[in-house]
Amino acid sequence: MPVLKALEAPGCSVWWDGLLECGDAFAHTTEAALETADAVVVLWSARSVQSHWVRDEATRGRDRGCMVPVSIDGTMPPLGFRQIQYIDLTRWNGKAQAPEFAEVLRAITAAARAPRRALQFGAVRGAASTRRGALLLGGGAVLAVAGGLVAWQGGLLGGAARSNSVAVLPFKNLGGDPAQAYFSDGLAEELRTTLSQNDQLEVAAQTSSSNLREAGADLRTVAGKLRVAFILDGSVRHAGDMLRITAQLVEGATGFEKWSQSFDRKLTDVLAVQSEIATIVADALASSLLAPAGQRSERLGGTQNSRAFDAYLRGLALYRLAADETSDRGALAQFDAALKLDASYAAAHAARSRALTVIANSYAKGDQLKALYQQSIDAARKAIELVPDLAQGHAALGFVLFNGRLDAKAARAPYQKSFELGFGDADILSAYANFAARVGKFDDARKAIARAQRLDPLNPTVFRNAGLTEFAARNYDAAQAPLRTALSLNPKVAGVKVILGDIRLIKGDAAGARDFYSQETGSLMRLRGLAIADARLGQRDAAQTDLARMIVDYGDNCLYQQAQIFAQWGQPAEALDRLDKALAAGDAGLVQSRNDPMLDPVRRDARFIAIQQQLGFVDAIS
Repeated sequence: MPVLKALEAPGCSVWWDGLLECGDAFAHTTEAALETADAVVVLWSARSVQSHWVRDEATRGRDRGCMVPVSIDGTMPPLGFRQIQYIDLTRWNGKAQAPEFAEVLRAITAAARAPRRALQFGAVRGAASTRRGALLLGGGAVLAVAGGLVAWQGGLLGGAARSNSVAVLPFKNLGGDPAQAYFSDGLAEELRTTLSQNDQLEVAAQTSSSNLREAGADLRTVAGKLRVAFILDGSVRHAGDMLRITAQLVEGATGFEKWSQSFDRKLTDVLAVQSEIATIVADALASSLLAPAGQRSERLGGTQNSRAFDAYLRGLALYRLAADETSDRGALAQFDAALKLDASYAAAHAARSRALTVIANSYAKGDQLKALYQQSIDAARKAIELVPDLAQGHAALGFVLFNGRLDAKAARAPYQKSFELGFGDADILSAYANFAARVGKFDDARKAIARAQRLDPLNPTVFRNAGLTEFAARNYDAAQAPLRTALSLNPKVAGVKVILGDIRLIKGDAAGARDFYSQETGSLMRLRGLAIADARLGQRDAAQTDLARMIVDYGDNCLYQQAQIFAQWGQPAEALDRLDKALAAGDAGLVQSRNDPMLDPVRRDARFIAIQQQLGFVDAIS
């Protein structure tokens, strides 16, 4: 297969549908490749122009603006695909260095230079021999230059890893006790956070690194997928009150070890080991890549109390579960325990603030809300007081002011500060992008989410937020690609299918919208969507049943969703009444209202405008 070999020659790691294992979801995997591609190369031939499969896949590349058409036997592309000049490979000798193929590589580079994300490469064969009746060169192909599935290992087309980039994998828990996994995972996360505070380093984020560890990929593959130059890997073994921590820094391109060391310490010395490892890694990179070396790396907002650190790690593990009220309140209890041991632990204050806001938004009612939000604000401000440059503290304050106090104007400054301080933290960037999109600062949101995608390229939540940004900006076509990427990375990611359903509804396809709504994993969002779609399809009884069930299940916690339903049902007075009640109740759903197309029927009403002013949206975008 000359084309595949030519792509591999300069360093491409090629993926194509011929590599699908028996039982793989053929259509889903191919769709994921096309949706995540930075460039889609279409090989036209006399056979491929007759293939509906090839045309469908080529259409996706064309519509996304990243198609590179190539003729392998002189055949012109079919009608609908001739607006882009094709490259003729009929005289190509099959060599990667040949001028004809160099033109293909230049075209791929140009197609992939859109600001979506850094270039990655792979290939999806457009005509599998048993499924579509044509071989690669006998019948044509679609080659997807696909991010999130495969990696460009070389530097020929500008997609190589930056030399100052590093990924920290979750450390292996070698003690045999699953209950200690929180510690090894948390230690790696703390190292990642410490290194990310060095503005000379670019550190891959937690979610992507963890996913690849769980997949069991070798270190060179991990480096390629995350587009990093180095991997920090390690393990933790507990033995009584002693720890053995082993760490190694591996060069991603070669898999060769650059540095390794073992640390035998008591549990009480773990914080010193964390700082020591981070310092050595930073210095090891600085010695050959950065300047100056020898600067000590320490966790901003951290603690010197090992028991407080342990409680903090336990809290983070529970908070990230996001399972239910028990796990969220358990996280809060651990953060409280950490602060009881060290009241100056700024990172724990910030984490406590986030937990309090989540508990208030998700589980509290009535008078509990005001007290919980005030506690959250106090915790975030304490974190900032202790460490003014702690990005997590400013992000926590913005989070509670926006989602708790519903004050977009007040939230603007802390969110902006978190963005400036947390430029190496994908979670901070993603949270800022959400806020910026909600208040209409779409260019700022895109800048932040693009950076988050680079740091965390396998995180479905990051791609979901990228789609949310475009949806809020009403660029509905542009929103679909990152949303579908999120689903390809995690088919159960919450909130994506309801947005895709809303897009279908806006485009006039109520039946298609209902299909998406019915697949949404979040019950509240699913019922909201079904109530709207069923009414649009003329099924009023079913729509009323959907609404009634939603109210029974969620009560006053779904006032905002009720307003969306009534607005779409053509009952503006009812919709505005629900919005007034939502504002009085502090319903966090209102943060969506500035850009929510489901509320368009009441958007020009004086009551709606008054609500927007009370939320601070006008001031937030001035």
